[in-house]
Amino acid sequence: MLPDEQRAGPDATGAAAMPVPAVRARTLGLVWWLAVAIVAADQLTKWLVQSWIPLYGTVSVIPGFVDFVHIHNAGVAFGFLNDLSHPYRSAFTTVLALGAVVAIAYYARQVQPDERLARLGLSLVLGGAVGNLIDRLRLGHVIDFIDVYRGDWHFWAFNVADAAITCGAVLILTELFIASRHASHPR
Repeated sequence: MLPDEQRAGPDATGAAAMPVPAVRARTLGLVWWLAVAIVAADQLTKWLVQSWIPLYGTVSVIPGFVDFVHIHNAGVAFGFLNDLSHPYRSAFTTVLALGAVVAIAYYARQVQPDERLARLGLSLVLGGAVGNLIDRLRLGHVIDFIDVYRGDWHFWAFNVADAAITCGAVLILTELFIASRHASHPR
């Protein structure tokens, strides 16, 4: 056993448990695997949209509710800064996205092994942030293609990365509420 490893107590069968760092490395591996899967799914779907739907084209998926569209979002979340016509807008939004990825990676290192929802949430957020960052670095904008609407009302178009970020944020917030509940009632 290495000096910095601690052994957890025996499990329910009486067998010796794995060293704590090995368990942490294995669970963090799942986090990275999920983030990579989100990036791959995001980039694949964006490639399909670029290949099959012309810019500003629309394909109805569920009439009156969901369409696939092909648009470019040169701004940030929810089209913020999309109308800004500054020569350095692309560089600015790319730096913002890169800063977000660094902050997410730093925060992920602070999450404890028992905070499973937060780890899963951070995996989703990190995968989504990297997926959109790839677009910004490669294209100078993000490909958005999911259009949810009812009548004349349209939600902002989004993509797989955006959906992963949103779901991840919900998981992280859920973990925070669970953790705060446990913190007030220690075992």
